[in-house]
Amino acid sequence: MPGILVPGHDLSPVLLHVPHAGTEIPGWTRPHLLLDDRELAAEVAALTDHHTDRIAAAAAERARVRPWALINPVSRFVVDPERFPDEREEMARVGMAAVYTRGTRRQRLRVEDGAHREALLAAYYAPWALAVQEAVDGRLAAAGRAVLLDVHSYPSAPLPYELHASGPRPAVCLGTDAVHTPEWLFAAARVAFAPVGTVGLNSPFAGTYVPLAHYGTDRRVLSIMIEIRRDGYLREPSGAPTAGAGRVAAALADLVDAVTPAPNPY
Repeated sequence: MPGILVPGHDLSPVLLHVPHAGTEIPGWTRPHLLLDDRELAAEVAALTDHHTDRIAAAAAERARVRPWALINPVSRFVVDPERFPDEREEMARVGMAAVYTRGTRRQRLRVEDGAHREALLAAYYAPWALAVQEAVDGRLAAAGRAVLLDVHSYPSAPLPYELHASGPRPAVCLGTDAVHTPEWLFAAARVAFAPVGTVGLNSPFAGTYVPLAHYGTDRRVLSIMIEIRRDGYLREPSGAPTAGAGRVAAALADLVDAVTPAPNPY
């Protein structure tokens, strides 16, 4: 299993979904990456959602009712579990569907190798999708609904791979879905993250993760993406957290509290 499930309170509906914090590149996958160690380190530094796992952990500690969390320790340069593996994925246009063939500067990252691609998807993509689905099903069974908070970060300056780099880059970008992000959830997130800085909608990144088993059909599953601009909480591109990390964690905890019913004292 590539994912680490961190249990929360039995009755919490919230799942903190952290798919891009990992930097691990398993040994069997490394020979298929064409970059040398220095080049690969630069790519990992540029694209990893650094410290979002630590922010999620800090928020879980602060929350009134502890949420569940699913953390991916494996680098997105192995497999990106949030992207479609086929032509449904918009980022396939720049070689960055679930298995990247291009890097952040649109440089060649892998050769086309169907067998290796399928091995990566079987080892990391499918298990992650199943892990999220099972975690969401667990929240539905326990709490009657599931609220997936999709935790990410992004650089203050656009990278060459980005398809929508000309739009606003607020301190916090909230990504939404027409079915699974009700207005009250967006409003709660906007209020919670206001202390961090400007809060924008679907720019420079849009949408949010929902397991395919629930997508478009189960309105008990709610989701919103939270993209934190990195200069607000770390020294870019991949340095140590700054004081802003505490503000981000506090805001995330406030959102968890806002969407979690108060525990019954009786």
